[in-house]
Amino acid sequence: MARNEHPVVAELGRPETAAETATRKAQASADHRRRQTVNNLIYSLLATLGLVVVIVLMVPRAQPDATPDIDYAKIAAQGAGVEPDPLLTPHLSKSWTSNSAELRQQTQDQVDEWYIGLITPSKQYIGLTQGFDANATWLADQVANTHSVSTTEIDGITWSIYDNRDSSRDVGDAQYALSTKQGKSTVVLYGTASNAEFQTLAKSVSSQLNKDAKGH
Repeated sequence: MARNEHPVVAELGRPETAAETATRKAQASADHRRRQTVNNLIYSLLATLGLVVVIVLMVPRAQPDATPDIDYAKIAAQGAGVEPDPLLTPHLSKSWTSNSAELRQQTQDQVDEWYIGLITPSKQYIGLTQGFDANATWLADQVANTHSVSTTEIDGITWSIYDNRDSSRDVGDAQYALSTKQGKSTVVLYGTASNAEFQTLAKSVSSQLNKDAKGH
């Protein structure tokens, strides 16, 4: 018996014709090409992604700039003699840094002020402002219009305490503050640091205030 060159197709229940065979093979070839195209696209995307990852890993990443340490004593020296009292330059350990220092003249409250922004050892903030011939409005602005709750004496200098840490008001950076008036200067320390760090700064400032008072 001659061998049947056209296999019986289950769906047809008979041998497929030459035309049907050609159509089936053409469809299979087209399906194969589509699969190859999709596979090639996937491989290409994976290769591109891998190349991007390699490039990202190879490109050196810029390290964020460290917080600048401003030499506030040098800036204060440039303004020496401009104001009625010497500009305060607290002596602190190297674990303290400054991110800003400037002499601001004729502020909104018509008060000249010397400002130092300090970063404490625990990475908290304390601002030091020294207002010259300051008025009550200027002081109120420094402490977010809050009221003193008590006083403390540090190296013979009496400081008013403003503790706003539990306040429901938005007091900005004035979560805690100390203020004192000596000579022509009203000094305010305010920020987010601990009591101990405020004490450290206030002690250094008090020492300079006492020294400046003796020099007058």
